[in-house]
Amino acid sequence: MWRRSASFILDKNQNDVVANPENHHLSPLSVVASSSMAETLQQEQQPNPDISAYYQTRAAHHGVVTSDWLAQAQAAVDQPSEDAVSSNYSSKSGDLSGKFSVIDEFNNWRKQPDLAEAVAAIRALASVIRSSEATTMMELEIELKKASDSLKSWDKTSISLTAGCDLFMRYVTRTSALEYEDFNSAKSRLLERAEKFGEISYKARKIIAMLSQEFIFDGCTILVHGFSRVVFEVLKTAAQNRKNFRVLCTEGRPDRSGLRLSNELAKLDVPVKLLIDSAVAYSMDEVDMVFVGADGVVESGGVINMMGTYQIALVAKSMNKPVYVAAESYKFARLYPLDQKDMVPALRPIDFGVPIPSKVEVETSARDYTPPQYLTLLFTDLGVLTPSVVSDELIQLYL
Repeated sequence: MWRRSASFILDKNQNDVVANPENHHLSPLSVVASSSMAETLQQEQQPNPDISAYYQTRAAHHGVVTSDWLAQAQAAVDQPSEDAVSSNYSSKSGDLSGKFSVIDEFNNWRKQPDLAEAVAAIRALASVIRSSEATTMMELEIELKKASDSLKSWDKTSISLTAGCDLFMRYVTRTSALEYEDFNSAKSRLLERAEKFGEISYKARKIIAMLSQEFIFDGCTILVHGFSRVVFEVLKTAAQNRKNFRVLCTEGRPDRSGLRLSNELAKLDVPVKLLIDSAVAYSMDEVDMVFVGADGVVESGGVINMMGTYQIALVAKSMNKPVYVAAESYKFARLYPLDQKDMVPALRPIDFGVPIPSKVEVETSARDYTPPQYLTLLFTDLGVLTPSVVSDELIQLYL
C-alpha cells in the first residue's frame, strides 16, 4: 500500500467535493449526463490487470528480439493482440454516435513510440476541453476530473500516468482569472494552458539531455540499465556533441529492452558492450557513472524503476560510483514507499525457455524501489536536483 503525503490527503478532500455534483447547485440533466459519461468511460477497453499496460506499450514500441514478447504476454492471459485492440478503439471512435472518448484519444496518442504515456494522457485531457459541451466551469471541471480518473484507472500500475494527470489538473485549473471571465473566455484560457503544459512535457526530454552534458566527459564509461527513452536522448545528445564515451548496457531481462538500446547506440557509432544483468558487479570497476531512467520519482527522492535498478545502485554505492537518474517532472508522484513490497505491483510474464513446474513460484514484479541514499543526482526539466530537494519541488508543483 502506498503511503500518501499530508498534502495529498488535503487535496483529496477538496477534490471529493468537486467530484460529487449532488453537493453543488447543478441541474439534474448535468448530473445525469456526467454520471452517464463516467459509466461509458469505465466500460471502455482496459488493459488486463495481470500485465502492466505500461510494459505492454514498451514491448510494442521497443521489442527487437526474435520471439514476440508481447504475443507471449497476451497468450499468457488470453488477451487480444495490440492491433486488434487498436482497431477496436478505432471502430469505437468512428461509430455513428460520434461521442468523444478520452480513452480512445489517449490510445491514439499512445501509438507514437517517442511519446511518453503521461504526455499522451496530457494530450488526451486537452482534447477533453476542446470537445467539451459543458456550459459552466463547474461542469467542465467535473468532466475533466472524470476523464482524468478514467485515464488513471486505465492502468493503475503506471506511476507516470497518474502523476501526469494530477499535474495536468493542477496546472490547467490553477488560475484565479477564471473566476472573473465569461465561460467561453475561461474555456479558451484553460485550453491554452492545457496545450502549453503538453508542449512543456513533450520538450522535457531534450531539456534533460542538455542539462546532463556537463557531467559526461571524454573517455568515460557509462553503465545503463534496460531501455529508457530519456537516457537514450542523453547519450544521443552526447554523441552528437562529439563526446568520446563508452556504454555498458545491461540486457534488461525479461523483455531484454537493453538490446534495443545497444542497437540504437551502435547506429550512432557509440562503443557499446552488452552485459547480462548478473554481470553488473563484475563490470562495475570499469564504470565511471551509472545512468538510469525512472518510472516514477517519489517524495523521499527515491525512484521506482525497472527491476534491477536497486541492485545496480547498491553495487555502485559500494564502489563509490555516482548514480544519475534522468526523469521528467511529470513523473514526480506524491507517493512514499517504505520498502520494496510497499508498491502497487506491475507484473510482466517471464519466459525461462524451459518448462517451470507448477509448484515453483515465479517473481513477476516488473520494478523495484531505489532509496534516495543510493542516488547522486536527478536530471529533470526543472533542473539538476539532489534527492533531498525532490520533496520541495513536489510542493512547488502541486501548490
